[in-house]
Amino acid sequence: MAESVQVSELRVDGEHVYWSESRPSEGGRTVVVRRSPDGDVEELLAPDQNARTAVHEYGGGAWWVDRGVVWFSSWSDQRLYRLDPSAADAAPLTPEPAVPRGDRYADGALDPDGRWIVCVRERHPARGRGAVDVRNEIVRLAAHEASEPEVVVSGPDFVASPRVSPDGARLCWVEWDHPHMPWDETRLWVRELDSGEELLVAGGPQESVSEPQWQRDGSLTFISDRTGWWNLYRWDGGRRTVAPLTQLDAEIGIPMWTLGASRYAVLDDGTVVFARWRRGIDGLAARTPDGEIAELEAPFTLVRSIRALRETTVAVLAATPAEKAGVFELDVRGGAARSRRPIRASHRLTDAGIEPGYLSLPEPVSFPSEGGREAHGLLYRPVNPGCDGPRDQPPPLLVEVHGGPTSAARPELDLEVQYWTSRGFAFLDLNYGGSTGYGRAYRDLLRGAWGIVDVEDAICAAQWAARRRLADPARICIRGGSAGGFTTLAALARAETPFAAGADYFGVADLEALARETHKFESRYLDTLVGPYPQARRVYRERSPIQHVDEFARPLIVLQGLEDEVVPPNQATMIVEALRTRGIPVAYVPLAGEQHGFRRGESIRRALDAELSFYAQILGFELPEDEGIEPVPIS
Repeated sequence: MAESVQVSELRVDGEHVYWSESRPSEGGRTVVVRRSPDGDVEELLAPDQNARTAVHEYGGGAWWVDRGVVWFSSWSDQRLYRLDPSAADAAPLTPEPAVPRGDRYADGALDPDGRWIVCVRERHPARGRGAVDVRNEIVRLAAHEASEPEVVVSGPDFVASPRVSPDGARLCWVEWDHPHMPWDETRLWVRELDSGEELLVAGGPQESVSEPQWQRDGSLTFISDRTGWWNLYRWDGGRRTVAPLTQLDAEIGIPMWTLGASRYAVLDDGTVVFARWRRGIDGLAARTPDGEIAELEAPFTLVRSIRALRETTVAVLAATPAEKAGVFELDVRGGAARSRRPIRASHRLTDAGIEPGYLSLPEPVSFPSEGGREAHGLLYRPVNPGCDGPRDQPPPLLVEVHGGPTSAARPELDLEVQYWTSRGFAFLDLNYGGSTGYGRAYRDLLRGAWGIVDVEDAICAAQWAARRRLADPARICIRGGSAGGFTTLAALARAETPFAAGADYFGVADLEALARETHKFESRYLDTLVGPYPQARRVYRERSPIQHVDEFARPLIVLQGLEDEVVPPNQATMIVEALRTRGIPVAYVPLAGEQHGFRRGESIRRALDAELSFYAQILGFELPEDEGIEPVPIS
C-alpha cells in the first residue's frame, strides 16, 4: 500500500501529455511526469523538488506548462519556479517572502504570447496574526525571468481560475466572499484589459460558478448550478449573452476544494466532452456541435480531469472500481468513444501484490432516513477467497463518513477499502445529506444542520444494513476523517448509538474552538453549516462532541497528524483526555510530519494497522499472524 502512487493533475502541451504523481514511498512527494508522442516517459523534477502548493491548505493547480516549459509551486518554500527542458534545474521566479512559505502560488495560466503569467497568490502575515489577515489575490508576473508580481485583482476574500482570452484582450476569474464557500456562491468576472471595464458574467446569490475556459472564437464556457445542477454554459463575448450547453439532472461540476479542476474539454469542431455525476457514479458524455448529448461507452466511474489532446481525442485522468486513476487517450469522433488507449497505466490490485479474487466492487445503495429523506452510499461486500468463515453470519461493517463535509464517496479502486473488505469487513461509504453528486437541493440539506443530518444518515445506514442482514448489528463501527471524524464523534456521543466503536481521523471535537482557530479558507464555513459565531455559540456547544462526553459509551481510536493546519492536533488530544478521564477505552496514534490527510507510506500503513488492531481487541477477533501488525495500546 505504501507504493500506491496517486495520479492527480493532468495537462496537455501540443502532443505532450503531463501529469503529477504523489508518491507515498517518497514521503508524499509530488512529481511532474511527461509523455512524448513517441511514448517516452520522463520525470521532470529534481529529487529534491516537490510540486505542491499550500493555497487554501488543500492546494491544487500547483503547476502548469506551455511550450515545453513547466512552472510549479515548490512545497518547501512555496515560491514559483520555472523549469526549462534545456536547464539543469528549476529557477525561482518569485521573491523570497518576508514570512517563510508566506507567499503561495497556484492556478496559473499564460498570456497567448507566453510572456507573462496570471495566477493566484495567497499572502500570509507574520505568525501570531489571524486568518482574517491572509490576502488572496490574482497577480501577474514575467514568465521567463524573476520579477516582483503585480496585483491585478484584489478585494474579494478568495479568487480562482484567472485566464486570459486567446486574443490577449480579456481576463476572466472567479471570486467569492465569506461566509460563502465556492459551492455556495461565486461570481465570474471578465475584464477588458485595455479599458479596465469589468462585466459580471454569471454567479451571485445561490449560484456557484466554476471552471471558466476561453474558446478560440472569444466565447467563454463555464459551469453553473443556477438550475440546481452543475451544468455547462456559454457566454458570447460579442453579444454578452449566456446560453446553456447542457441541461441535465446530473452534476458536471464538483466542489472547489482544490484549484485547477478540469471536468470538460472543448474540441476543435465544437464537441464538448464532459464528466457527469449521477447517483454516486461518475461517467463521460459528449455534446456534439448540433447540441445532441450522448453517453460515452467508457468504463470510468470517477473522472478527475479532461483535456483536449487532438482534433477528435481527449486525454482523461480517470479511474474504475478495479483501477486507480490513470491517464488515457479517448477518441470521441461523432460523439462516441471509439477507442481507449492508456497513456499512464492504472494501478491495479495486482500491482500491489494482491490477487484479483480479493477485489470488492461498489454497489450504489439508497436507504430511508429521518423525516422521509433518502440517503445514499456505496456498499462493498467482504471478499476473501481464502476465508472459510461461516456463510450464514452477517459480517462486521464499517460505515465510512467522508470529509468535507461537502464532498462525496469516490467509486474508484481504493486500497484502503480493499484492506478492510479482504479482512472480512463489509464497508459502506456513506453519501449523507450534504454530499455532492445529487444536485444542489441534496447538497443544501446540511445548511444549518451539520451534526444532525449527517449523524442521522450514518445511524440510519447502520440500522438499514442490520435489517437487511448486510451486517452483524453487534459489530458495526463508524470511521471518518476531518468532517467525517466530527460525524463519527457525534454519532458515538449518543446514548443509543448503534455503533460498537469508532475511528476518528483528525476530526473535529470542539466546533467552537475550530471556529476560532482554523485557516482562512474554512474560517467561516461553519456559518453555513452551524450558524454565525459567536451569535450561535449555544448551537456550537450543543453540537460539539466534547460537550457530550458523558454520553460516550463506546471505544474510540483517534489518529492525528501533528502538523495539521486545518484541524489542529489539540482537537484530538482534548477528546482523548476527556474520554480517558471517564474511563472509556481510547487509543491515540499521533503521526509526526503529517498534515491534514496522511501522505507518507509508513503513516498510511501504521494508521490502518493500528485501526485493525483496535477493532480486533474491541470486537474480539485475532489479527493475521503473517502481517506483523503491532498491537495498538488501548487505555
